[in-house]
Amino acid sequence: MEQLNHFFADLSGLLWGWPMIILLLGTHIYLTIRLRVPQRYIFKAIRISVKKDTEATGDVSQFASLATALAATIGTGNIIGVATAIALGGPGAVLWCWLTGVFGIATKYAEGLLAIKYRKKKEDGQFIGGPMYALEYGLKWKWLAILFAIFTAIAAFGIGNTVQANAIATVTKETYAISPYFTGTIIALLIASVILGGVKSIARVCSALVPMMAVFYVVGCIYIIFVNIDFVWPAIKMIVKCAFTPQAAGSGFVGAAVMTAARYGIARGLFSNESGLGSAPIVAAAAQTRNPVRQALVSSSGTFWDTVVICAMTGIVIVSSVLHYPDISFSNGATLTHMAFSKIPIVGEPLLIFGLLTFAFTTILGWSYYGEKAMEYLKGSRWVIPYRIAFVIVVFIGSVIQLDIVWNLADCMNALMAIPNLISLLALNGIIVHETRKYLWQNQLDQTEDSED
Repeated sequence: MEQLNHFFADLSGLLWGWPMIILLLGTHIYLTIRLRVPQRYIFKAIRISVKKDTEATGDVSQFASLATALAATIGTGNIIGVATAIALGGPGAVLWCWLTGVFGIATKYAEGLLAIKYRKKKEDGQFIGGPMYALEYGLKWKWLAILFAIFTAIAAFGIGNTVQANAIATVTKETYAISPYFTGTIIALLIASVILGGVKSIARVCSALVPMMAVFYVVGCIYIIFVNIDFVWPAIKMIVKCAFTPQAAGSGFVGAAVMTAARYGIARGLFSNESGLGSAPIVAAAAQTRNPVRQALVSSSGTFWDTVVICAMTGIVIVSSVLHYPDISFSNGATLTHMAFSKIPIVGEPLLIFGLLTFAFTTILGWSYYGEKAMEYLKGSRWVIPYRIAFVIVVFIGSVIQLDIVWNLADCMNALMAIPNLISLLALNGIIVHETRKYLWQNQLDQTEDSED
């Protein structure tokens, strides 16, 4: 087991070297420039996401699609992932994570656009799409589409399954002394009861849970920031300074190279918001929308909420708490967030546990859909039910295995998914610009695609 962990750790380090950082951030920045800073439309995107559109076509509402995508992204990456990034890469990792989200809004926009542009309608009337369809029908590179689908089907068991199940089991064991085997069984049964109903069942549950859990978590973060108010500005300055210098930050942190801060910050940023990963477009393809650009805007708002808001708040909470309380150190690693929330009297720890449990649970739901759609692309609809069954079984397994291996494997799968997806975004950027000009820049967002000349 230890040798396997070292293997995935080495592979993760290789995949997340300078080439990946350049490809990922380069794509974010390039699309931001190419699309004339689509981040400036973020409030328009938020308004569209909460409006019901009776003239649109699709399987689920745009809000339900966004909620499902957020369910898959707002998870342990926001809680444990940020803490892990800080422990391994230093406070500067928070800024890299945040920048990944800010520029990643453009990439998530482009992914959502291509998801609608190249989605297909099945015989039963349901819509399917995602990067594999953009790669096959947009670029005619089916071999790369197959690779993406394979990586996605496997990654779903890591980033969206074992990581989340392990986090739930670990928290319940440490807090309530509940056996991981018992926790794993309960989680598996709950997941099975939802995913067997398909995308509408998943979207219904996510639409109910995501807004509630996000509000509770953000309120907790705001309270801690208020308590740590005298340390918030010093924390922000430390985050910025450590992002670009290898100097020690004190409080148990012995200093890290800029490359290390960038690597872990960007990796956890991608893990959290999934911009460039290619996962969210799979559920975006099922959204009820009039044209590709409307859904592109809605998709982009997911990265804003996930990273620009929630991950940033988590990072500030952690760093300011380390500066405020002498018993908290950067070396505490994955427990940093837990220690920060424990400073809230009475409700702090239950609030964090509730957030972690619901975040992780809904992430499993979202990724079960991503994985099954990838498998459906590879092998057809007959493989969906067997994949769901396997997914439920792995939920239980993930609850009882070693966490280090899970994180390293997840990082590897993230990178392998991102590469073909980013290639499709760059190669099809002309289509993305054309659609954006037609609907957004010419103020035709209400135009229905099928009615065009």
